[in-house]
Amino acid sequence: MADFALLHRPALADAKSGSFGAPSTGARITLTALPEGHVMHVLASRGSGDLTALIPRIGDGASHAVRPYGPGQWFVIGDAPLAAAEIFAKTPLLEGKASISDQGHGRVRIGISGASVEAVLAKGTAVDLALSNFPVGHSAMTLIGHISALISRTGPESFELLVLRGFAESLWDELIQMSLEFGVDARTGK
Repeated sequence: MADFALLHRPALADAKSGSFGAPSTGARITLTALPEGHVMHVLASRGSGDLTALIPRIGDGASHAVRPYGPGQWFVIGDAPLAAAEIFAKTPLLEGKASISDQGHGRVRIGISGASVEAVLAKGTAVDLALSNFPVGHSAMTLIGHISALISRTGPESFELLVLRGFAESLWDELIQMSLEFGVDARTGK
């Protein structure tokens, strides 16, 4: 068996993070390729009961690190990469009530923020993103255009999108297109 080094290449390495839009309108939109840290998918065991107090124990304590994904499912997200051994070491914290699946290799996070962020995202999803209906810390699985993504509100004017790695560049380009109404084309800077 030959030894080889696995080379990790960020999915959005060529994407330029930046602000798009005319500052005078107050409608500036900022896209950010977030660190490809860790993404752990936590799956509750059948009959495990309410795990909402248990799941945050496996995270790094960061605000909004736990993202509900579906019944008995959560994503636990953080900026720091974790080795397989570090993820495996977290399983005893779940007391046999849930299992962890490392998704860091297959999912990418994109940040989008700005005064008109809800209007931009409304072009691609049917989820009502008004702050009163979708408060900070809330998550929903949705389509943005044709791409499946987990959308989470991380602040009054900011969201984080979690998307399958193979769709990250397409979603990035789609977000730029949806933001063009607010000014500058990200690819030309004009």
